[in-house]
Amino acid sequence: MTITRLDPAGLHATPGYHHVTVVEAGRTAYLAGQCPLDADGRLVGPGDLAAQVDQVVANALLALDGAGAAPGDVVRSVVYVRSADRADLAAAWQRLLDSPLAPAFTTASTLLGVAQLGFSGQLVEVDLTAALPPAV
Repeated sequence: MTITRLDPAGLHATPGYHHVTVVEAGRTAYLAGQCPLDADGRLVGPGDLAAQVDQVVANALLALDGAGAAPGDVVRSVVYVRSADRADLAAAWQRLLDSPLAPAFTTASTLLGVAQLGFSGQLVEVDLTAALPPAV
């Protein structure tokens, strides 16, 4: 499996991610948006963005592993933060970049501030797509 990440000439410089990710034909895993819920479905860290990001990271790592993928296999990420404050978006992004999931965010990535997420008190959600090696 070959994954190529690139930044075509003429596009703005990015803070660590790439504008384009190309995957040679193969299998793909589409993860549901990973939420800050524990294994019992309870919201972790109400009102605490850092704690919620940490839980999302833990959940995403489990989901990727379940699909047979690792953070470096991610080819697309979308991060949703329930805030209109740029500082909150930057804090969530930096926490993700400081986490074991960080390689997932060097690919084609989008960071969005949104008005509401699916669970009451939810502050962050991460949606990932990963390229998988051929089935054996």
